[in-house]
Amino acid sequence: MARDVVFVVFPGALLLDMSGPLGAFEISCEDARGEAGTYGLTVASRDGGLVRMSCGLEIVTQPLKACQGADTLIVVGGPGVHTAAADAVLLHRLRVIAAGARRVCSVCTGAFVIAAAGLLDGRRAVTHWGSCELLRSRFPDVSVADDAIYVKDGAVWTSAGVTSGIDLALALIEEDRGRLEAIRVARRLVVYLKRTGGQTQFSVPLSLQAADDGGFEALHAWVQSNLSADLRVEDLADRVGMSPRTFARHYAQRVGQTPAKVIERFRIEAARRALEETGLSVKEIAVQHGFGDEERMRRAFQRRLGVGPLAYRQHFSTT
Repeated sequence: MARDVVFVVFPGALLLDMSGPLGAFEISCEDARGEAGTYGLTVASRDGGLVRMSCGLEIVTQPLKACQGADTLIVVGGPGVHTAAADAVLLHRLRVIAAGARRVCSVCTGAFVIAAAGLLDGRRAVTHWGSCELLRSRFPDVSVADDAIYVKDGAVWTSAGVTSGIDLALALIEEDRGRLEAIRVARRLVVYLKRTGGQTQFSVPLSLQAADDGGFEALHAWVQSNLSADLRVEDLADRVGMSPRTFARHYAQRVGQTPAKVIERFRIEAARRALEETGLSVKEIAVQHGFGDEERMRRAFQRRLGVGPLAYRQHFSTT
């Protein structure tokens, strides 16, 4: 018999959080011909009926209470997630369905909903990189893995931002139907079966802008234009008219990181783009972006992205 996979949406849910992994399961049904272990796919909401997604598209859903016996429950994310996470009726129905499901999953910020339902208590989980700190603060019983693409903790799976829902679906298909089937589906989707590195490799240092109170934007712009320079604390302090000690203290208070860590992030971001978009050698990129040599750049990439420069280029180069 087919395994029932139920996607749970709500007003303001993000369409891609649902449609990406749903498409992966759909492709896995293509050549199944009714064999055991294939999927029955349902999109459900608290009460069923039409649900308006965040893009304005309305989709037809089944009532969640009619989904008893679901094999896999997948809660999506989106702008409406925090309202959904405060919906006591929705949370109750999720707990009821989850109690009989083989596994419970979330895509992106859907983690907030299953956390509010108590399904992540004492577990390791991930959400979109921009929401990890909020998830950690709201649900201190959850161990948040900031950089993971997806996390499996027992029967509960969570995934990172948006398209990582496809990575999650491929992992679930691999668990159910084997690696060869997961590879087949990945090829049809034209995606990697398993991405190298973590989710922070896909984000630029926007978090600096969110943290900065307005005092260091000009300095950051100058740093980004002078990454090959030495960029010592003494030089940075001089540019903003502070003593090195005062600068280091104020910078850490305002930005939440040391100058050295922020400079490394800028250098990695610029080097990442160079690896993707140019044919420069790794050595040339390392020198041009202030790492000094290949080994220092390799260590920085491993520390921040979990992957070396050569492997990163192999996966993401556009040249």
